[in-house]
Amino acid sequence: MTPRHLLIAMLVPITWGFGFALAKDGLSHFPPLLLMGMRFGIAALVLVWFVPLPRGHWRSLTLIAVISATLQYGLVFSGLAMIDATPAILLVQSEVVFGTIIAAIMLKELPTMRQLAGTCIALVGIVTIVGAPSLTGQMTGVALILTGCLCWALGQVMVRRLGDVMSGFQMTAWIGTIAAPQMLLASVLIEGNPLPALRLRRPSPGPLFSILGW
Repeated sequence: MTPRHLLIAMLVPITWGFGFALAKDGLSHFPPLLLMGMRFGIAALVLVWFVPLPRGHWRSLTLIAVISATLQYGLVFSGLAMIDATPAILLVQSEVVFGTIIAAIMLKELPTMRQLAGTCIALVGIVTIVGAPSLTGQMTGVALILTGCLCWALGQVMVRRLGDVMSGFQMTAWIGTIAAPQMLLASVLIEGNPLPALRLRRPSPGPLFSILGW
């Protein structure tokens, strides 16, 4: 791995961590599904004009959007609303563990010994975090996050299969376009009338707009 590739790899978790910190503030304004629905809607409005229609792949994209976007983000951010951002960020790394296992089962991509050792270490870390005293009485939030991570891992295996016929940028744009109305509908059905939440209660909405744009 070149230094450039290493830097890019490091930027991914840094970006995720910063995004979760912003999301925690956003959740003080909006319920999780509504916040994610607006976030995906903004992303879709920006990206969808620059990609071709996914002809012949609507069914696959819809299924991926349900599993790896609507379910995953809905569950993870519902859990984030219940626990602190720091343990939530650490728990989200369980995606790697789930992804390794599912890829081995569905894609027959067996991990190397080094990858297997890293996965086992990550699993021990997850168990340690779940058993931490700071999460006592917050197992519902933990369970939501871990279930969401499992959905993400399954969705990424499906994305991997579709990657041979569609670019990552195109998939991202259309998954967001499909997921946004799903999340907004789920928000209305589960979280209720969104209009009261749309009235900002705090005078400084800067962090909120940051998470929506992130």
